[in-house]
Amino acid sequence: MPTKKTDSSKPAAGKTAAAKKTPAKATAGKTAAARKTAAKPSAKPKATEVEAPKRTRVAAKAKPERPAPERVPGRKERRGVVVSSAMDKTIVVRIDVVKKHDVYGKVVRRSSKLHAHDEHNTAGVGDLVRVVETRPLSATKRWRLLEVLEKAK
Repeated sequence: MPTKKTDSSKPAAGKTAAAKKTPAKATAGKTAAARKTAAKPSAKPKATEVEAPKRTRVAAKAKPERPAPERVPGRKERRGVVVSSAMDKTIVVRIDVVKKHDVYGKVVRRSSKLHAHDEHNTAGVGDLVRVVETRPLSATKRWRLLEVLEKAK
């Protein structure tokens, strides 16, 4: 009785006992010297063979900073003041919106805070910055710093 599911008493379809023995007969026909030379690579490189130069790993260079584009197509863009830069590579930006009320005409000031990604930790508290919408980077970060427009005094 076979122990494995793949083992069976019948030969596999399309393979006969003679077909299974042919590789063994082919290797038996080789002489011992022919087998040794085929298995053993030559120690000396031949004149026609040229060794490839070994590649050395070059240290990774820092990417040069690109200038901020004028407009990023298809993405929202906001200007605001940095309220906090205590986190690593993250800033909190306050966006102030001044709008005239539709019915009463009074000027209404509204603000909202958002978290933005600051890759090089360049922005500080009080800086006027430009941020652009991006893919979600964390639970709260959906914006990326484009440039610092004005440094705080």
